[in-house]
Amino acid sequence: MTLEATARRGRDGHRTRQAIEREALRLFALRGVDGASIKDISSAVGVADAALYRHFASKEEMAQAIFAHHYGELARAIREIAAERRPFRDKVGALVALFCALFDEEPDVFAFLLLNQHAHLRFVPKDAEANAVEALRGMMREAWRKGEIGESDPDLAAAMALGAVVQPAVFKLYGRIEGPLGARVEQLARAALAVLRCGEVDEERRPRVRAPG
Repeated sequence: MTLEATARRGRDGHRTRQAIEREALRLFALRGVDGASIKDISSAVGVADAALYRHFASKEEMAQAIFAHHYGELARAIREIAAERRPFRDKVGALVALFCALFDEEPDVFAFLLLNQHAHLRFVPKDAEANAVEALRGMMREAWRKGEIGESDPDLAAAMALGAVVQPAVFKLYGRIEGPLGARVEQLARAALAVLRCGEVDEERRPRVRAPG
């Protein structure tokens, strides 16, 4: 086989894998991993079942790989926002806008991550480069260290901030909230800032004032 033919085969294989991941993501978001079969995915891509097994050993491995990729991308975006030199309030607004844009522009990705996190998070590394919750936790820990939020527990802070956005997204998924989620960025950011007690100083961080005498 010539070098040109080898390169062409490699490009074709890469395109096929991308098509498999795209259609698998769509079907997983629509039906769940258990509800989408290998036959469903191969039919959607337009390839034989055997083509899928050249890229993934199983449907479960496929789901894990797709989850890890998109969850890692979300972690990267969170870390970029956390590293910006601007007030914490603005960072929270940017985070909320990020989640809302993901929901509005890539609903399959959002739904898949949201509905399948319990099945796949145990396979995700704990470091902030690949783990979105760990990246968010690090941001909250740093905000408390700087006195920007009153909530001292970074895990609780991350959970409450996520809840302020994710729960409305769940309501949106089930048709209880109308219109794009992006239209509610300011409201959701205010809610996240409120639960984090942004601008408050935790009592244990207040300077101690000695009584006279």
